[in-house]
Amino acid sequence: MALQKTTRSSLVKQVVDQLVQRIETGSWTVGERIPPEPELVEQLGVSRNTLREAVQALIHNGMLEARQGDGTYVLSSSEFGAAMQRRLQRSTVIEILEVRHGLEREIARLAAARRTDEDLALIREKLAQSQAIQHDAEAYTLADLDFHMAIASATYNDVMIDLYKNMSEALHYSISGTQELVDILDPLSNHHVALVEAISMQDESAAEEAASSLIQVSKTALTQLIKEGSIQI
Repeated sequence: MALQKTTRSSLVKQVVDQLVQRIETGSWTVGERIPPEPELVEQLGVSRNTLREAVQALIHNGMLEARQGDGTYVLSSSEFGAAMQRRLQRSTVIEILEVRHGLEREIARLAAARRTDEDLALIREKLAQSQAIQHDAEAYTLADLDFHMAIASATYNDVMIDLYKNMSEALHYSISGTQELVDILDPLSNHHVALVEAISMQDESAAEEAASSLIQVSKTALTQLIKEGSIQI
């Protein structure tokens, strides 16, 4: 079979595929700055123009974000997530919370039914980590996302996990770093504990109820912050 010449477009696609793989496998995490252009050019063995076209393609689809004078950062952990974030950018924080409300309840119910001892240990560990940093709103929102993702993972439903992960990331981008969030951390603590205990007892109804209460408290608090102008919708 005769070899086919490599076209510029296919070379750019190969670079795009490699960059996407780095992101989707977690080598480059959401919020992380990717290596500088000279380093990537050397690693990939391509020209600057080819690399720039590939990076621009991922900026266009929402996986990467260029920050003037600061570099290029990972914005989404998957192409699916990038598409979801583009849609959620047209939604308000409250709209996202309303959808998350229904998803969170089903996740809690399934996690209670399906969790393993290993899952429960990880959920408890993530809760303890988040409780230890409640003085820092930015760090707390990241730790809280890890806690809820540990619960979502215990459902063993890949579609639900992906939906929850990307929806939660979009919500995090909307509210992270808001110092006023510190005021709503204490009321949430008891609801988090109740949720974990229900999952521990494998009580599906109690888990669903705890998750519902948790989201309702969050929604009420965020609505107040929006009214005060602390968070923009």
